[in-house]
Amino acid sequence: MKSETTNHEDDGLVDDPAAGDAIELLTADHEDVKALFADYEELVADDASAEERSQLARQICNLLIAHSTAEEEIFYPAAREAIDLPELLDQAQAEHSSAKALMTQIERMDPSDGQYDATVMQLQEAIEHHVHEEEGELFPRVRESDLDLELLGEQIAQRMEEVLAELDEVD
Repeated sequence: MKSETTNHEDDGLVDDPAAGDAIELLTADHEDVKALFADYEELVADDASAEERSQLARQICNLLIAHSTAEEEIFYPAAREAIDLPELLDQAQAEHSSAKALMTQIERMDPSDGQYDATVMQLQEAIEHHVHEEEGELFPRVRESDLDLELLGEQIAQRMEEVLAELDEVD
């Protein structure tokens, strides 16, 4: 049974309902966020308005919130059961906490503040580091386990959609 992914306007989600297993889904999200950060860098280089940069930063943060929520509630607990490397998961969760602190800081900042772009770039660096560790260390270990990654992928996709819908209501 495949989950259906609705197409939220500009939410960054992969629109393919057959996005695959949990690791494929999370990796696709990583690519989406990387592309959004590249778009942000272009806005900065083009001296785009504070409003344009703020809108894209909000989109990045919303996708990261949905992604990290699904990882923390679904993927990480399943991975803890499947592999005996708690330090990898502890590190991943600590990195999520650092990213959340940066997102809160961005949310509270005025986009015309001189530090706004630097803070978004700091978030980008933190996420790039996190992605490198997840894709290089955690995901291969989980893939070798006997977890049902297809079922986990469906649960993750559903949870991400719920979180994005909640965030859409707030925005």
